[in-house]
Amino acid sequence: MSAVVPPIPQGNAQKGDAVHPGSPVTVNRYTPMKRLNHWITAASLILLALSGLALFTPSLFFLTGLFGGGQNTRAFHPWIGVVLFLSFFIFFFQLWKANLPERTDWIWLRKIKDVVGSHEENLPELGKYNAGQKFIFWSMTALILVLIVSGVMIWEQYFTQYTSIPVRRIAVLAHSIAAVLIICVFILHVYAAIWTRGTLRAMTRGTVTGGWAWRHHRKWLRELAARRKVGPAE
Repeated sequence: MSAVVPPIPQGNAQKGDAVHPGSPVTVNRYTPMKRLNHWITAASLILLALSGLALFTPSLFFLTGLFGGGQNTRAFHPWIGVVLFLSFFIFFFQLWKANLPERTDWIWLRKIKDVVGSHEENLPELGKYNAGQKFIFWSMTALILVLIVSGVMIWEQYFTQYTSIPVRRIAVLAHSIAAVLIICVFILHVYAAIWTRGTLRAMTRGTVTGGWAWRHHRKWLRELAARRKVGPAE
């Protein structure tokens, strides 16, 4: 009778993910293209926040100085929004499958005290992303869609003739609310990346250590090992 082969754990491994033996072991987490999309998205979001806040309230109008004045800020803001939309959704189509909800996400959320307290031994083994990271991903997706749709509706230079004044008023309100929410989500994302030691390395070098992967995303690491996605040491 042939031996029973245990099933390969499914941790949402993607193209380019690989384990590299060495001292220490390193694991490829993000390809150069994914990192490029990420940083373009981050830069666009920061510029949009600054320019949007400058246009939102007179008390922050001084921020228009960063863009060469009020007229330039008003002209640049929507185009930066287009860059954000395109960059993020290139990123989206690379990562959406790995961010689909799983049963372990609900267990992770129920044990949020252990997450905050860094008691990973009490948490389920996770795939490439945890529930918090998935929340950031899907929140960004929804809010960027609201921002681009509402932004186009109030882009007077090109689209004012296609919407009525009442519709534009609703669009302005939706745009403002979505902008405030996405700034909050962005701050949460940055805080979590800094708080979880070793996370920033994934988006600067593209790799994490084997110890980091084992501690935070063990299911994903097991899948890479089981599939023998092992490359030469760098």
